[in-house]
Amino acid sequence: MYINQEPAHQAHLRLGHVLAESELIVYERPYSFVEVGASRFPEEWVAVALAFVRDEDVWSALVPASSPEQEQFVIFGFHFKPDLDNSGFVGWLASHLKTCLGTGILVVCGQNSRRGGIFDYWGAPWSIGTQVIAEIERLRMCGKDSGNS
Repeated sequence: MYINQEPAHQAHLRLGHVLAESELIVYERPYSFVEVGASRFPEEWVAVALAFVRDEDVWSALVPASSPEQEQFVIFGFHFKPDLDNSGFVGWLASHLKTCLGTGILVVCGQNSRRGGIFDYWGAPWSIGTQVIAEIERLRMCGKDSGNS
């Protein structure tokens, strides 16, 4: 993990370039969380879950939504290039999406050393998923332009 002290405008340019160079994956169907008591790992979800998180009471698995009553999320993910400093990325993009679209987000991070290290799964309300992905694509284009400067 990098510690980087830089002015906000430099961070914006750097992170825009990181976004532009990242591998973006957008899942076509909505995802939701399911909960299972903490005493039993929900192995029935292993084949389809993107993430498992546990607290003292439950395992929470992020899985394809199966019911309209569940809170549904558009899920998208980023794999970062290993040679680019992505420190501050989550805060930067989350703040941007909140300011621009008014939405909060969820983020679950993982590690895959063969694909550049840290990767992120992001979620936003399914109801504004199209706007969220369009804004990310717009930022990616801006980041490509700034990377050529």
